This record gives sequence, structure tokens and C-alpha cells, in this order.
Amino acid sequence: MSTKNAQYYIDLEDKHGAHNYHPLPVVLEKGEGVYVWDVEGKQYFDFLSAYSAVNQGHSHPKIVKALTEQAHKLSLTSRAFYNSNLGEYEKKITSLFGFDKVLPMNSGAEAVETAIKLARKWSYEVKGIKDGYAKIIVCENNFHGRTTTIVSFSNDKDAHNNYGPFTPGFLRIPYNDIEALSKVLEDEAQHIAAFLVEPIQGEAGVYVPDEGYLKNASELCKKHNVLFIADEVQTGIARTGKLIACHHENVQPDILILGKALSGGMYPVSAVLANDNIMQVIHPGQHGSTFGGNPLACAVAVAALDVVEEEKLSERAEELGKFFRAEIQKIIAKTDLIYQVRGKGLLNAILVNDTPESPTAWNLCMQFAENGLLAKPTHGNIIRLAPPLVITKEQLLECVAIIEKVILNYKK
Repeated sequence: MSTKNAQYYIDLEDKHGAHNYHPLPVVLEKGEGVYVWDVEGKQYFDFLSAYSAVNQGHSHPKIVKALTEQAHKLSLTSRAFYNSNLGEYEKKITSLFGFDKVLPMNSGAEAVETAIKLARKWSYEVKGIKDGYAKIIVCENNFHGRTTTIVSFSNDKDAHNNYGPFTPGFLRIPYNDIEALSKVLEDEAQHIAAFLVEPIQGEAGVYVPDEGYLKNASELCKKHNVLFIADEVQTGIARTGKLIACHHENVQPDILILGKALSGGMYPVSAVLANDNIMQVIHPGQHGSTFGGNPLACAVAVAALDVVEEEKLSERAEELGKFFRAEIQKIIAKTDLIYQVRGKGLLNAILVNDTPESPTAWNLCMQFAENGLLAKPTHGNIIRLAPPLVITKEQLLECVAIIEKVILNYKK
């Protein structure tokens, strides 16, 4: 346990760090499984999982072992040389997710940028769109990262305002609106390279689209020779009860973007997967990353994917997610403070019966923390609830009891 109190570390960050986050005033120093501990020794259930990066739980022993053993051996070579880990990782991830090729990157935003570049290049060299005219369809209220290109097509004022001039070439349509997608494809298919979509919009408040939306969208893209790109950085790696959320509708994307839990939260690892007819438009020198595909990342990612398979985390998320939503529904029946629970697997959110501008959701999360559970509001009046997938039913019931206690006793 640290000899310094929480306020010391909060003040240190406030003085020396950029103010680009607004954390809950909890200073964490240790994690194991579904638990984290603050610098004063208080234990909490982690109900954010680092935005689903820690699906396998904090400090999973198998992933820690892979990390430490590889760190002692070889961490980085760049891609100027082959290394003995990359091919094994590439074989593992492409076999597991059903693609011919993978392009390894580091962060989720990097992987999204890579998918955008790949789709554009394919559209010019394979589809035959005139150079510089390719467009990519995106959805309103999307969250794909915070690079300049990505915020160019965001309608989140905090992410977008005062960062221009912006990257052109994007068409924004409403999410979960198959008619809107159909219309833009009918009107402009000859200029469209791809449709980039989150199967569930996590940052927008765990917005789950209507059943059939993804399947219909995928079929429309095939009809118009447009690539279907699934950003599963947050929804992938078992979080929603399937290996990827698209599999709930038996959809195999043309391009799949993964990150976060690809390393179990142990190291920045992301990936873009596609088949040869798409991936082979990239040639040496045309895209890359010094750290992408490094031996340490590969060893960690293989171990992280092994844990997902060996511990049946998809199946666990599917079963416990249904149980969790049913339990939260019982709380909703007792109060007017929250009015909906939504999600898939163990990616869920509760909607607070107050305006997005109100402090209610934040105050609830502060009281959750006081009672030993960490969660964070999104979009003002929505609380995302996403524990590590290794959580047990008994632990989940403890968490439900905390949530119920706070909500039923909440006073403004």
C-alpha cells in the first residue's frame, strides 16, 4: 500500500498532466481478477474493465507469465527483420477469427486509421473509384478514436470542435437506420469504399441496434460492392457473448478491427483483419508501425486469446449478461430513478431518469465507489456497466446488491 494518500496523486496529475480526462477521484494501485485496490487499501469491483480492455481480468497469471518471459527474451525488433513470435501470432488470430491476413498495430485508433487507409486503397485499385473520390459511410454518435481523421467524422462536440481543418471523404448517416444506409448506397455506391460501424455503440451509451441491422447492412454492402468494416475494439474478444458482436447475426465483416482486450489490458495491441483480396493491396513501405507486431505484443496477445478460449469467456459473458440484465430489471421495477437496462453479454448500461446535463449519473457512480464498485457515466445520464468476463455469478450478485442499495437509497 502506498505511503501517500489519494489527494497527493490527484494533485500531482492535476499539476503536471494535461487535463484531457475527468476521472472519478479514486487512485488505483493494484488489480487482480475482478478487483482493484486504491492507494489507501480499499477494494472495489471494477465495472469498467478499462473500457473492455481487461476482459480476462486484471493481471491474469497466464498473460503476466507470457509478458515477463518474453520481456526477458526480446521485446522489439521493428519490422526491418523477422521475429519468431509474429508468425505464430498471425496464425493464431487469423485462424480464430476466420481471415486470411492480419495487419498488426498498437492502439485502437491506429487500427481504425489503418482500416480506413486499406479500404480507400482497395477502392482505387480493385473497385476502380477515381483517385481522391472515395467516400466512407459512418454513423452518427460514433466513437472510433480521437485522431484528426477520426474526429473529422464525429458529431461529439468535445471530440470535434476546434480541431479543423478536417479530413474529407466521409458521409454520416443515423445509426440503426437501414433505410438511410440503403438510400446513400443507391445514390452514391460508385463512390463508396466502405461502411464503418460499431456493432454496438459503446461510448454512445451501449446503444444496441435492432435485430437484423448488421445482417441487412452487410448484405447491402455486398450488393453494392462496398466493404463492411466492423470496429470491434470494444465489443470484440468475447465481451458481448460472442467472439465478436457481429457473430450474433452471423455476419463476417470484410474488415475487422480489434484492440483493447486483444492483450488482456497488459500492453497496447490492435489488429486489422481481412482476406487476401483486400489485404494484398498493401505492399512494403506503404503502411507500418515500429511497434506493430513486436515480439512482446505477439506473446501477450497469443496468451490473451488462449485465455478467452480456455476459460470460455464468450459463453460466460452470454450467460451472465442475461442474468445481470434480469436482476437490474428487478431494481427498475422498484424505482423511478433508472428506467432501462440494455446491452449484450457483459456490455451493459443503465439509463438514469434525468437530463444528460444533470449530475445524477455522476453522483450515483460516486456512491457506487463509496460502496465498493467502480463505474463511469457516459453521455451524461447513462452508466456503462462492464465487469471483467472472469466474474462469477456470486460476485455479480454482490455487485447487483451494491447497485440496488445505492439506487434505492439515492437522495439528490
